Amino acid sequence: MFKYFITLLTGSLLPFFAISQGHTTLSANTPRMVIGIVIEDFNPDYIERFWDKFGEGGFQRLYSKGFICANHHYNHLLQRPSVNMATLSTGTTPSRHGIVNDVWIDRLKNKEMKAVLDDFYITVGSDSREGERSAMKLMTPTLGDQLKLITKGKSRIFSIAMNDNSAVLAAGHAADGAYWLDKTCGKMISSSYYVETFPKWAFDYNGFNMADKYFGMNWTTLKESFTYTESISDNYLKEAGYLGKYNSFPYDMGKLKKETGGDYNVLKTTPWANTLVKDFAIQMIPKEQIGYDMIPDLLTVVFSSMDYERYSFGPFSVEMEDTYLRLDKDIAEFLKYVENGYGTENILVYLTGLTSISYPADYLKEKYRMTAGTFNPESAVALLKSYLNIRYGVENWIELFTNQQIYLDHELIEKKKVNLREMQVNVASFLNQFEGVAFAKAGCELEADNFPGGPLEAFQNNYHIKRSGDVLIRYEDGWQPKDKFNPIDYTDNNQVPLVWFGAGIAKGTTMRETNATDVAPTIAAFLGISPPSSMTGKVIEELFKH
Repeated sequence: MFKYFITLLTGSLLPFFAISQGHTTLSANTPRMVIGIVIEDFNPDYIERFWDKFGEGGFQRLYSKGFICANHHYNHLLQRPSVNMATLSTGTTPSRHGIVNDVWIDRLKNKEMKAVLDDFYITVGSDSREGERSAMKLMTPTLGDQLKLITKGKSRIFSIAMNDNSAVLAAGHAADGAYWLDKTCGKMISSSYYVETFPKWAFDYNGFNMADKYFGMNWTTLKESFTYTESISDNYLKEAGYLGKYNSFPYDMGKLKKETGGDYNVLKTTPWANTLVKDFAIQMIPKEQIGYDMIPDLLTVVFSSMDYERYSFGPFSVEMEDTYLRLDKDIAEFLKYVENGYGTENILVYLTGLTSISYPADYLKEKYRMTAGTFNPESAVALLKSYLNIRYGVENWIELFTNQQIYLDHELIEKKKVNLREMQVNVASFLNQFEGVAFAKAGCELEADNFPGGPLEAFQNNYHIKRSGDVLIRYEDGWQPKDKFNPIDYTDNNQVPLVWFGAGIAKGTTMRETNATDVAPTIAAFLGISPPSSMTGKVIEELFKH
């Protein structure tokens, strides 16, 4: 059955000879499909480190034939997948698109909000609540939304990911479909926000129960383990591993599933997650007729790099290297599929990262004597609470501390007739005294001043008056937050790769700094459409000079 499934995906699903030659209001030279290949935790140095082990059809093909933006960044404070995906798809910063974090407090509603959670909509594809999601909290249109408007709804917009945030924020408001993994049952699902009835092709795909098949396998290294010389030892003692005890190959997938709670979440941390996404994309393209006429369509495919376990192993781990060697094969197969079906000149592909991953502070300090350390937010907040109690009286002044943002209790502050701005400034001043804190800035300061080009520009780009915290924090370079018991998902690395391929793009490289907000307006320029007025990024003009 497994072999038949793979044959089905790579063979009989390529009926491109039947593509209709529809009409379009756009140029005849416009790419018929824009494909975003987006990778979570994609450090630029992975390409150089693993280059000799990659095959010719994946990363090597894109980098050897494409145009490389070698100095590419997300220029806002919080490097979170939800924040960065919204930035990538809208072409503007969190200060405008409103996705300031995975979670925030909505001051108007006085309620904690999650970026895509929306119980007005129901799950399509399973009986769980994992599909109660929408893009309603995204405050600006995406590139896909703009395409829909300009083509009067004829462009087809889709996204696929392991995680709901990535899928929804890549798809935007007007997409034809966004799909992600239901961790409760191992099926790919969607939301009624996008589709009313689950498509038969997706139902058939779920019928292969691929997640269960992968759990029946062991994760072993793709190549002989002794050849992974680009990584640290597989049994490196400071590598926590799964459940703090499994940190070397091979991994019994069924055992991991059982010991991590019995759901399918752990699948996201393995290379099989990427294979599942790739296979689902190949299944989707012909069934949804993406790129089947001359009106451009948009497909975003999001791959994972060990997902939530990336810090249990780290960027120098054998597990991370093996993930990328296997991902290279998945990307090669996907590229071959679309190039054979459409022709390279008819597709525009961009490869980029959703986030990077920081190198462990202990490793940097011990191995290379670099300035690095760990910051304990739990202890810092405890001291801050004591300080506020002494200064303003014993109360619960802090409502929420999450991902470098402190939310104060505005109702309590108003009730006690305390000056909110004064408290914000005092909190920031107190936190600035801690070792490991580079800057703590009060919201009122970010509202009052403009900080273009300096270290505080990232604060301003991330700050939204209705959603951001009262105080935002940036840690010193090399420092990482670390709680006593719970791992903290954090990176200070805002640089990711960006490579363009296909659609007449000539091989080349620019070292000029580019920004994630530049991707959407650059695609708009390729398509010959005007970008939404909310886009603040600039067209990467070097792409058009070759």
